Amino acid sequence: MGDRSLTPLGRDFFDRPAHEVAPGLLGCVLTHGPVAVRLTETEAYGRPGQDPASHSFRGQTPRNAVMFGPPGHLYVYFTYGMHFCANFVCLPEGLASGVLLRAGEVVAGEDTVRSRRENGRPVIFRDLARGPARLAVALGLAREHNGLDCCSGGGVQVFAGEPATAVKAGPRTGVSTGAETPWRFWIDGDPTVSPYRPHVRRIRT
Repeated sequence: MGDRSLTPLGRDFFDRPAHEVAPGLLGCVLTHGPVAVRLTETEAYGRPGQDPASHSFRGQTPRNAVMFGPPGHLYVYFTYGMHFCANFVCLPEGLASGVLLRAGEVVAGEDTVRSRRENGRPVIFRDLARGPARLAVALGLAREHNGLDCCSGGGVQVFAGEPATAVKAGPRTGVSTGAETPWRFWIDGDPTVSPYRPHVRRIRT
């Protein structure tokens, strides 16, 4: 990305319903240190009591407290005992909705991303940030970034990029409830978009 003259997104951009913010983020560039990723896939989650797939559905907890804060902050959570995933908080404080960052194309800092992702095994370019956990690793986002304000010119920023023209929407991936809501958005034909996977119920043995 070398062009730092790109326009950073302000808080007003995120102070909207998540399903409006999510497609608007496609084509935007998220930066952290030397790494920049052009977002190619996002997924929206709604307000408490309204969206059963959202972490905020049953109200505020220590884990999801950041979702109830101001828009434009990062909500980073740990999942499956091994992965971090990153979200942008949307809507005014207290309304708790967000956009999961699902995939992107690395446009700066590829060597840094490879040092984080490869662990002795080569990774093809399209897979460097393809999927929410891989995207978080590529950007170096973890628990300590939970609650970070991305609209204050700090360590993580998001910039308006080339507007995405071929945007598609479909059911959300991997959630057990509310999956049919078509709030997963992606740039059609982009190789970095992750494959759709429906939720598979785990059977205890």
